[in-house]
Amino acid sequence: MNIAFFSTKSYDRVYFDRYISTHKIIYFEAPLNEQTVNLAKGCEAICVFVNDQLNDAVLQLLSTMGIKLIALRCAGFNNVQLESAKAMGITVVRVPAYSPHAVAEHALALILTLNRKTHKAYNRVREGNFSLERLTGFDLYEKTIGVIGTGKIGQVFCNIMLGLGCRVLAFDLVADQALLAKGVEYLPLLDVLAQSNIVSLHCPLTEQTKHLINEQSISILKDGVMLVNTSRGGLINTKDAIDALKTGKIGYLGLDVYEQEETLFFNDLSENIIQDDLIMRLLSFPNVLITSHQGFLTEEALDKIARVTFLNIDDFAAGKPLANKVV
Repeated sequence: MNIAFFSTKSYDRVYFDRYISTHKIIYFEAPLNEQTVNLAKGCEAICVFVNDQLNDAVLQLLSTMGIKLIALRCAGFNNVQLESAKAMGITVVRVPAYSPHAVAEHALALILTLNRKTHKAYNRVREGNFSLERLTGFDLYEKTIGVIGTGKIGQVFCNIMLGLGCRVLAFDLVADQALLAKGVEYLPLLDVLAQSNIVSLHCPLTEQTKHLINEQSISILKDGVMLVNTSRGGLINTKDAIDALKTGKIGYLGLDVYEQEETLFFNDLSENIIQDDLIMRLLSFPNVLITSHQGFLTEEALDKIARVTFLNIDDFAAGKPLANKVV
């Protein structure tokens, strides 16, 4: 099977080349959109990532080319118009759990860095500045952590925070019994937001969760709260978050995702004039830490992404049941 592989980075090739066997991958650095979709001509399947665009127009063009399979090398699928894909007879598969530990541990890294200001201390010491002024943090021990979404990543994150001696509150549509047994308290969303010193988002992006963090929900948060998002950028209304940073309502903001990241993340723009005024405003705050969607970027996660993606493709080619089918 010929597979058009979009949004290719060097680390993708390392792990996918390791496991390729009977299929042929044609790597493209370009992201998938209406301008690049023609690159998939001659292929039976495409492999895409989080910021590739699979709207109605792109799916229609893929269908006319004879594309029958969309293999997502990620867990989320909010960038795919699923109903359109289904109507066109295009199968969509994903990698539902490449490494929940990778993302959960990255959320912890954002929390610790924001709190103890290690990024600032590192830069100071390199410049010969050994002052401790304005580097004061706080103990995580016995702080209340709010976890929104307790799927696989949220579960790992809860366990990490329990291990640090935190009180962990959680919101999800279904309570996880194992977490309950360990002492995690499930509460209504508004109660979790109101009681937490740190709120970490681990839920998928859906119509119901889009801009879950907005002016209204922010008003419920504790003053000076730490907000961390390693899930999907659209969970936060960026403009409302900026307003809350300006007033001090949000005391710390850690982002590994951003709602307009598709034009920014995964690219070297160091010599460019960045046109996104919202992210430039975010970067102006000393209490904001942004990483460019690197939560998944561990050896273990990349290895599993490649293996599971090929398993999905192999099963589709063989006509086997698809364990990771979305539509």
